[in-house]
Amino acid sequence: MVTLYHHPLCAQSRFVRLLLAEYGIEPQLIEENTYERRREFLALDPAGQTPVLIDPPDLVVPGAGAIAEYFDETRGQGLGKHRLLPDDPTARVEVRRLVDWFNRKFFDEVTSFLVTEKVLKRYMSREQGGGAPDTDLVRAARSNIRTHIRYIGYLAGRRKWLAGSSLSHADLAAAAQLSCVDFLGDVPWDENEPAKVWYARMKSRPSFRPLLADTLPGLTAAPVYADLDF
Repeated sequence: MVTLYHHPLCAQSRFVRLLLAEYGIEPQLIEENTYERRREFLALDPAGQTPVLIDPPDLVVPGAGAIAEYFDETRGQGLGKHRLLPDDPTARVEVRRLVDWFNRKFFDEVTSFLVTEKVLKRYMSREQGGGAPDTDLVRAARSNIRTHIRYIGYLAGRRKWLAGSSLSHADLAAAAQLSCVDFLGDVPWDENEPAKVWYARMKSRPSFRPLLADTLPGLTAAPVYADLDF
């Protein structure tokens, strides 16, 4: 069985969970708090970041990008016309561009701030960087997401899916980032209808159901989070 080291609100881990579900793979999930810097986890990946995937018997695949490429190379053709990375080289460039946009730019400008300040600091000791949230960073993230929502709406309004005519890694990466922010109730859905309609389609996919069931101790998801008719 495939094993995935993850955190429930690690957006890159959620991207991989969506990816595996689209392949029909149910992994063994091991929750990892990366701020603990466990020696056993660092032995798997010295970077000490989730996600890290173990494909039996002993292949370690660290990082969302490497995991996505690995599954496309080893199992992608088995999806036929539903392959998540297109066959056409030009189309693949656009998918990869958008995956990088969401897993890096969106994460750095929005998700990282909100998850760290509103969630992770609750569980971290002061030595690990815990404490009260930095409200300036939270405000910055809430401002930044408006630009990203407009961009998602722009793409969704001109294409069937974000990168083109078929579901791809780009949609999974964008939905994973948004799902973390949506869990916290910080997505301004009323500001862009095309983005909301696209996300509703993603949220209704069977691969999304495990994410909607995620919980964290002492933290309640926003009311709209699990609502398919939000």
